[in-house]
Amino acid sequence: MSMQAPSPDTPVDADVLIVGAGPAGSAAGRVLAQAGWRVTLVDAQPMGRDKVCGDGLIPDAHAALARLGLLEAVMARAQRVRHVRGVGPSGRHLDVPAHLAVLPRRELDALLLQGALDAGARFLQARFEAPLEDADGRVIGARLRQGEQGLSLHAPWVLLATGAVPKALQAAGLCTRHTPSCVALRGYVHAPALVGQITELEVVWTRAVRPGYGWIFPAPDGVFNIGVGLTESHAEHEGKGRKKAVNLRQVFDDFVAAHPPASRLMREGTLLGDLKGAPLRCSLEGARFTRPGLMVIGEAAGTTYSFTGEGIGKAMQSALLAADALRQHREDDSAARAQYEAALEALRPRYRMYERANQANRYPWLADLLIWRGQRSPRLRERLAGVLEETSNPGTLFSWRGLRRVLWD
Repeated sequence: MSMQAPSPDTPVDADVLIVGAGPAGSAAGRVLAQAGWRVTLVDAQPMGRDKVCGDGLIPDAHAALARLGLLEAVMARAQRVRHVRGVGPSGRHLDVPAHLAVLPRRELDALLLQGALDAGARFLQARFEAPLEDADGRVIGARLRQGEQGLSLHAPWVLLATGAVPKALQAAGLCTRHTPSCVALRGYVHAPALVGQITELEVVWTRAVRPGYGWIFPAPDGVFNIGVGLTESHAEHEGKGRKKAVNLRQVFDDFVAAHPPASRLMREGTLLGDLKGAPLRCSLEGARFTRPGLMVIGEAAGTTYSFTGEGIGKAMQSALLAADALRQHREDDSAARAQYEAALEALRPRYRMYERANQANRYPWLADLLIWRGQRSPRLRERLAGVLEETSNPGTLFSWRGLRRVLWD
């Protein structure tokens, strides 16, 4: 379907309206603004909003930031890290090298949004209520709310980058799963005495956090990000998801008790604010990706990996794919949406690989086995490094054939 010009009595306020100013929204906004599009970014939170996240920037995030021209600015503030340290329930650990960093989302999101503004986008703090539609049902903008005041903005294209909460997807008629894939709980702890002692991205598999894992990531300024994530947090019942009977705060406390560095961090450090929980949408599931005039990007489209919970790089990657499709097919709705959907579908096999790797989250002894063997096998360490670089298939490590290779290679 070719895009029809708006009727003469319909003002066009922007070439693209992006709802959500996190990594996905700001990345798309920067690329399109640099290409000369009139971009309006909308978010219910002010610039520099907080977001529950592990804050880890792994190689895919570095690649996306480099394409955006923002890697240097981010790394100037981030805590650089050399390894992911996998810790099994026995206490064994294995360090896997990669290009890594940690920067709290409040700072990262502010830097990314500023990058979009520097490119020419404008920012509006407002809450999304529903899409505007023409007589044929094509999205032509959005209804927003600022306090008690309602307003409407018209644009030939709308991008939804609204994260894991399904309300915006529901309003747009694109939500296919109301419940999340996973849940996480995160806190920041100021512990200057532990700087230089907890130096890697620690990912911890233990029976206390099953199915899932705990983490401790060193952030700038003597602060540590500590949290737990539970995969498969919601069960499917008669076509609908419902939360399993899990107390996430109890899981966090059990993790702290089971992992000595976490116990020391909470004992000797100062918790900054409250622990905060959040849902995650994973594996490109839970939403339709497009409808005429609208594309869903970032975690709203389920771009987070289920095994690792990594979502920052993948959210930006989806935004870049959408921006590329819009730039190449600006006047052709069907072609732009088809290109974007095909690009996401091409990623789906990799997401399935990471779903298979969830076996380590379900059965922590598998992580212990890999760690034990990896301490003795340079080849296995290379394969694990390839999982971070996305050059190795993580799913094969947890198949029967993969486990035999782990034991006998």
